[in-house]
Amino acid sequence: MITEFGHFALILAFCIALVQAIVPLVGAAKRWPGWMAVAIPAAQAQFLLITLSFAALTYAFVVSDFSLRLVVLNSHTDKPLIYKISGVWGNHEGSMLLWVLIVALFGATVAWFGTALPPSLRARVLAVQAMIGAAFMAFLLWTSNPFLRLAVPPMNGEDLNPLLQDPGLAFHPPFLYLGYVGLSMTFSFALAALIEGRVDAAWGRWVRPYTLAAWVFLTIGIALGSWWAYYELGWGGFWFWDPVENASFMPWLLSVALLHSAIVVEKRESLKSWTILLAILGFGFSLIGTFITRSGLLTSVHAFANDPERGMVLLFILAVFMMAGLILFVVRAGTMQARGVFGLASRETMLVINNVLLAVAAFIVFVGTLWPLVAEMFFDRKLTVGAPFFDTAFTPFMVVLGIILPVGAMLPWKRGKIGSVMRSLIPAFLLALAVAALIYAMQSGKSALAPVGMFLGTWLVAGALVDLWGRTGRQGWQQRLGRMRRLPRADWGKAVAHAGMGVTMAGIAGLMAWESEDIRVAQVGDRFDVSGYTIWLRGVNEVPGPNYRATRAEVALFRGSESIGTVFPEKRIYPVAGMPTTEAGIDNGFLRDLYVVIGDKQEGGGWAVRTYVKPLANWIWGGAILMALGGFLSLSDRRHRVAAGARKSVTGGVPAE
Repeated sequence: MITEFGHFALILAFCIALVQAIVPLVGAAKRWPGWMAVAIPAAQAQFLLITLSFAALTYAFVVSDFSLRLVVLNSHTDKPLIYKISGVWGNHEGSMLLWVLIVALFGATVAWFGTALPPSLRARVLAVQAMIGAAFMAFLLWTSNPFLRLAVPPMNGEDLNPLLQDPGLAFHPPFLYLGYVGLSMTFSFALAALIEGRVDAAWGRWVRPYTLAAWVFLTIGIALGSWWAYYELGWGGFWFWDPVENASFMPWLLSVALLHSAIVVEKRESLKSWTILLAILGFGFSLIGTFITRSGLLTSVHAFANDPERGMVLLFILAVFMMAGLILFVVRAGTMQARGVFGLASRETMLVINNVLLAVAAFIVFVGTLWPLVAEMFFDRKLTVGAPFFDTAFTPFMVVLGIILPVGAMLPWKRGKIGSVMRSLIPAFLLALAVAALIYAMQSGKSALAPVGMFLGTWLVAGALVDLWGRTGRQGWQQRLGRMRRLPRADWGKAVAHAGMGVTMAGIAGLMAWESEDIRVAQVGDRFDVSGYTIWLRGVNEVPGPNYRATRAEVALFRGSESIGTVFPEKRIYPVAGMPTTEAGIDNGFLRDLYVVIGDKQEGGGWAVRTYVKPLANWIWGGAILMALGGFLSLSDRRHRVAAGARKSVTGGVPAE
């Protein structure tokens, strides 16, 4: 009964979405207040109904209702509760239900918090958002229904993919979808502005919180996925340029560009065309990511589905929304004339360069991801585009971006002097240069990757601190420290996010340049040395898990005669799925990780053991946490809350910085 109720709620939400997509749009065109007002209760009702539908599906997973086909394919009675719940979105149908739930959630936020938006713009935003929701609900109901029943329920399920039975993967998809789908809100604002023919400073302030929220959630989602790949897959890497990884990374790059471009619209009423186009493309790349993970055209270790027919439906949805957005963009190009004039040496110019670098970087990732498919379809050649291509083509753009970022952050709006900014940044530059020289001297004979990465990391962190200090005036240091504490959260957020990027860059460079690896067959009781550490395989035992069997090794770690810890790497077998997984044993440290993987038993009685020393590994995710924290700080600034700009525009215009 509960399952049927969830199915009915989804159908009713689809009907309401159709009403919300049509009536407010007509009302805005005709200036009928009553029709425009329909959007608000419709958005709220749609969110409530989809929430009930999602809750019904979750209940079916929790109680192991094997009359539901989706539960049979993705659950098992012995599975821990957290993975029963995460099994709801650990599959194609359930993840699409989560997708439409988040679409409705973002629409509801406009209904709840967008009271100061002009009624016509609010109605159009909610109408476009409802169109997106209706398209994906139609896709769900007709091609991917999560509520299909089985005539003869089995006694037990087939279990969830063992790779997904992990805390990192339990939380990774919801955060990733909050980022993906958050970009649908910026798309809705862009199309609503194009329909209305109005893109101004107030619009920039309205759209900015949604862009910032989407970027923050996307950052957290990508970081969780990278962290999961690092410790779960047993390969010892954090990023593999996998198609699914790239599918989330491309929207992230474009959302960074969109966020900075929206700031220019808000402050200077420039880069309007850039901002609208990035809003359209950002959501378009989110749809491309959805297509990649579900069509089966590109293989991945963590794709959701392998169904070209459903992939074609998603491709059609992508084409419809992108064509509509781009056609509107071309038709309304004349209404997006820039008002703010700026010089070559200005923050606006630096943000234009920033956007170009990010957009080209996203295009490189796009080409590298889809080129194997293009080569097979048009040239009948099977190709693999891997890390060497991406590292060579992508990295230079990030290096240039890292170099100009502190300078651009400190340049004034409209017109400035690069010389005065560079003089302020001399301490940061000298510190970064000293760190790079020290690293180069310590690792003589190795590549320049580590010195360059450490230079960029130090330059970004020190530059962010100089930027903050420069905002405190010219009084004594005690007064300046007090003023620094009282700076707006947006200023702190920008500095923390930029510093976080520097920490991540330093972590990636250090890990890639200094990582060491040892692969051997070890007998129980053997000791061996890896890069100054002693590894002691003390024992290997078979241990039972809640729904798996594991071969668990006990490995003691020493540096000289000092014991630094014990790790327990595992090789697990899930009997129901018949699939093995690897659980690395990791001794985490601030400056390095010791990473141990146990393999299969060998003919001579020993065990395959892989050991890695991974310098600065945790800096990668620490930097991502700092970036997300910076986003949250900016989002919490009262000047950037949803519709705050609208209130200011009504009372006296949007102030320039």
